[in-house]
Amino acid sequence: MTAQTAAEREMAELLIGALNMTHLKADRVDPTAPLFSNTGGGWGLDSIDALEIALAVQQQYGVELRSEDEQVKPAFASLRTLTELIVSRCA
Repeated sequence: MTAQTAAEREMAELLIGALNMTHLKADRVDPTAPLFSNTGGGWGLDSIDALEIALAVQQQYGVELRSEDEQVKPAFASLRTLTELIVSRCA
């Protein structure tokens, strides 16, 4: 597993809580694993989960993730890419 940053762990905790994925432990999530695939340790999420994530991120950080934003779709590739986008928009 790739090591997590503090921001990635915080984001993992947010996602786990928002998606009620209590079987996952935030400190054991590979930040490079794909969010929308079951292979390679992926989370296996779907489009409804993406909406839940967008809502949780907006509530927690005040950052809107809009589908028409060209940076949003690639950001949902992994926990790491999503965290990087959110951190860059909070700065």
